[in-house]
Amino acid sequence: SDNDDILLTESNTKLCMLRNQRKLEESPNRSLADFICPAISGGEDYLGSFIVTIGHGVDRVCEDYKIDNDDYAVIMIKALADRLAEAYAEYLHLKVRKEYWGYASEENLSNDELIREKYRGIRPAPGYAACPDHTEKRKLFTLLNADEIDVKLTESCAMYPASSVSGWYFSHPESRYFNVGQIGQDQLADYAHRKDMSLEEMTKWLSPILE
Repeated sequence: SDNDDILLTESNTKLCMLRNQRKLEESPNRSLADFICPAISGGEDYLGSFIVTIGHGVDRVCEDYKIDNDDYAVIMIKALADRLAEAYAEYLHLKVRKEYWGYASEENLSNDELIREKYRGIRPAPGYAACPDHTEKRKLFTLLNADEIDVKLTESCAMYPASSVSGWYFSHPESRYFNVGQIGQDQLADYAHRKDMSLEEMTKWLSPILE
């Protein structure tokens, strides 16, 4: 990490993160970059990424039910596809913790503990609370060659098929989910500079969280 950026050396990619700016009494102002070893320390660290989808064919199946005017079936099929995608993402994270990275190979949690996320590590997604900038998905999709599994981003950086989940893997023992919340114009300007985007363009993407 380099301040609020995460530098991926193998792919020469820079991930830009935002930092919570609210005045907090009992907890630090977090950025996801805090959970990666600082470059200045000379240490080595790892960041994972993933894309999973259950969405292929969902629209085709739904069209059959639309012809029969069965709106309930359409709603249930889409809901089931969304739940399956989330379940697949959770299962893959389990495999990462216990096998692929193996930093929690002895993990033995109950289903209730898994639901309450009692495991070590997080899998935040671009566009959500800890990294609210949807445009960071473009870097993730390039890194993973998302077109090979036929998952694409729309102009607004929504995933298609809709029943898809993507994000990053952090294994730091203290990594946790948090909400960046509202940010000031100072961080907006710094962020636009780090991303090499105009202030106007960055304002458009981050307008929901600007003070």
